[in-house]
This record gives sequence, structure tokens and C-alpha cells, in this order.
Amino acid sequence: MGVDTRLAELGEVDESAFAGLAQRHRRELHVHCYRMLGSFEDAEDTVQETFLRAWRRRETYGGRSTFRAWLYRIATNACLDFLARCRPEPATGGEVRWLQPYPDRLLDELRASTADGPEAVAVARETIELAYLVAVQHLAPRPRAVLILRDVLGWPARNVAELLGDSVNSVNSALQRARAGMREHLPAERQDWTSGEEDAGTRELVRRYTEASVATDIDRLARLLRDDVRCSMPPTPGLQVGRDAVVNNWVEDGFAGMTGLGAVPTAVNRQPAVAFYHRREPAGAYLPLTIDVLRISGGAITEIITFHADRFPHLGLPERLSAEGTA
Repeated sequence: MGVDTRLAELGEVDESAFAGLAQRHRRELHVHCYRMLGSFEDAEDTVQETFLRAWRRRETYGGRSTFRAWLYRIATNACLDFLARCRPEPATGGEVRWLQPYPDRLLDELRASTADGPEAVAVARETIELAYLVAVQHLAPRPRAVLILRDVLGWPARNVAELLGDSVNSVNSALQRARAGMREHLPAERQDWTSGEEDAGTRELVRRYTEASVATDIDRLARLLRDDVRCSMPPTPGLQVGRDAVVNNWVEDGFAGMTGLGAVPTAVNRQPAVAFYHRREPAGAYLPLTIDVLRISGGAITEIITFHADRFPHLGLPERLSAEGTA
């Protein structure tokens, strides 16, 4: 029995076969839910809910759309239900306290095919970077869904309207509002914030940032920051804007007095990142501390989003470094 025939008869598919069909789309659905929710863990829960709903409603699939599109419809509605229940208000003030990073090793599962043009590759990359995620979280849930379905997934307006139970005119209006909202929160230099693969200048800047951080040399670090740099540490509240504010926060937190730091370069959300470890004598090893995700524009660091040590396992980072500071 071919795939098309099987999909037209989902009501007759057993649970194991259905799971096999659905699992093919797990990663892309997870990334879709992640864009909607901004949280890796909430996206994981929502994908599980999507598969459960799909199994329970399998007899409603009539083959009018692709199985993939049907799953996206269920996933989008599951995200909207989650937002209504858990986050009735969008983010405000430029920070997203529930934001979590997404490991590049998992995004590699979604690498664009060779048939995709450069525009598709750029969209796939830019719409997973943290600045985009932060901006999206400032939109109300339904305009957020419209924006992602139309501008990221490329759905026609009539399909989005059908999913949301709305008119095409309403969807188009919501899309315009969402795009305007995104312009308010995206970096001004968005058109050139992504350069594709890391270039030599970016790698050198990350190296200098890593060395200055391990040495806790705040003066050297300050010289790497752009004047309007932004710094946050979700879920801890607080957003520092400007070099002086960021440096003052480091000083107040006692960063300059720290010793025994180690670092491992990595990448998350298609951005350079540095995982920091702190030597703990009782353990005789370097244990996870924080991970800094960097946005770099024009040869300077324009944003630092720091995540706590609980993100290390999800990112596939070592649980400790040896006494010599190696993995």
C-alpha cells in the first residue's frame, strides 16, 4: 500500500503505523511550535499534544490537504490553546523571560534541500535567530500565528483563514499588523545581521570575547561591545541596554572577581555562543555555569543573551570539563 493510499485511510491505520508517519515531521513541527512559543520545553510538550490530538482525530483527515499540512494545523491550534491558557499576554519591554535556546545540532536535521533558493535558506536561518524569536513573542497570539504561517511557511492567505476560522481579509489585515509590530522590535540592521556561515572576522571576535571572559577582563570585554549593546538573562528579569549599563551590571554582579573559568565554543539558533564552566574544587572539575549567545553586527557584539546551566543538557554540552579544562 503506498503512502498516499495510507494517508487517505488514516482511520484504518494502527497506532504504530500512525506514529511512524507522524514522527517524520517531528523536528519541523517542534521548530514551528518553538517559533510560536519561544520555549524549547513548551514546544516539546506541544508537539506531544499535537500527536495525541492527531491520533484521536485521525478519522477526520479526509485527504483534502497533505498529511504534513494537517499536522501543522493541529500544532498551530495546540500552540494557540497553550498561549491562551498559559500566556494570555505577549511579552513587553524587549525581553522574553521564557525564552530558551535551540541547539544547532537539532536544527541541522532541517537543513534546506539543495532545491531551495537563497531566499528560502535566509528565511529558515533568520527566523530561528533569537532576535527574531524575541520580536515574535511581542505579538498577540493570532497575529503571531498568521505571520509565521504566511511569512515563514509560505501558506496562502486562504489556508491560514481556514485554519483560524477567519476571513482572508482579516488574515491579510493581521499580517500587516504583525509585520509592523516586528519592525518595532527587530534590530535596525536586520537586513545584514546574518552573513550565512561564520566568517573569519566573527570567529576572531568570538575568540577575543571568550579569552576576555575567561580572564574576567571587563575593560577588554567592553571594547568588543557596540554602544547600544543589549544584554539579558532569561528567565531572570532585567534588560540592560547600552555599553555602560551592561558593564555596570557585570561590575555589580562581581564578575571581575571571578576566577577558575573555562569555556567551550558552540552555536545555538544559528548564532555563535560560548558555554562557560566554573572550577569547583570539591568536584575537581569545571562544572556548567552559563552560556552566552552572541549577535554580532558590523564587527561588534550587539546582543548577549545568557542562559543558565540547566540548558546545557538540551544543548548537548559536556556535563563537566576535566581539571585541565578540557571536555
